[in-house]
Amino acid sequence: MAHDHHGDHRHGDRPAGHQGHDHTGVDWGELAPMLEAQAELFTPLYEHALAWLAKRQTEPGLIVDAGSGPGVVSCLLADTFPGARIVAVDGSGPLLDRARARAERLGVADRFDTLTGELPGVLDELDYPADLLWAGRSLHHLGDQRAALAAFAERLTPGGTLALQEGGLTSRFLPRDIGFGKPGLQSRLDALEADRFTRMRAELPGSVAETEDWPALLGSAGLRPTGTRTFLLDLPAPTPDRARAYAADILARTRDGLAEHLDAEDRASLDRLLDPGDRASVHHRPDVFVLAAQTVFTAVRTR
Repeated sequence: MAHDHHGDHRHGDRPAGHQGHDHTGVDWGELAPMLEAQAELFTPLYEHALAWLAKRQTEPGLIVDAGSGPGVVSCLLADTFPGARIVAVDGSGPLLDRARARAERLGVADRFDTLTGELPGVLDELDYPADLLWAGRSLHHLGDQRAALAAFAERLTPGGTLALQEGGLTSRFLPRDIGFGKPGLQSRLDALEADRFTRMRAELPGSVAETEDWPALLGSAGLRPTGTRTFLLDLPAPTPDRARAYAADILARTRDGLAEHLDAEDRASLDRLLDPGDRASVHHRPDVFVLAAQTVFTAVRTR
């Protein structure tokens, strides 16, 4: 679930550190199958990101996935670093249940643990500092991001790496002109989602406004920034059914969440796009694609 650079519920990203229901009333246990399916769709992007990270990282002993959700990336970390122990950290017990089940299925359960609780404070319960801490689209769901980065840094070994996945570009899955309604539908939805993200950030407990200069914020946490790279997911048309399901889910939740902000024509366009009986819907149209970009920032603890 995440919204590329805005952080709604796309790409398997979810607000970290909330048990069962968060402050918005979302039941993450109920959403777990969808979250896992969406994260699996983005596996090629994650694999490229972790391969890049592995080239820049000595073999870690302990890896922490802070805000792991259902554990798709946690298990990819286990595969990328076969000598490491993985701790998946999340506020949702049902999502961590899925993470443990996934680790069992993939044969990595013997070096896979979970930790349930609120980020960043729950990290104090780790037995050892981490050699690598992955924070995948979880930081922007914490009110004081600067303080959270400082807490992440404190849980690293000297020389340990923090890999922060934030930013990127808004995903696309429809052409500018879809053949009905006003052209540019996704651009207008993105603007509304950006406003919703701003409201979400403002309503978080202890929210602090920050310039989203991630290398500078990593530096303020006592870390030395070491690299930035953006990774692409490119699923061209005609796209597989699971990508169509992803597009349909995003559009449905956008329509429901932004209903009062949509004009009548855009709402009608979304209704057509979501109607399985309409050949122009995302369920059938041949021009649906998925194009997404996500950015990873790395920094090392020097003391």
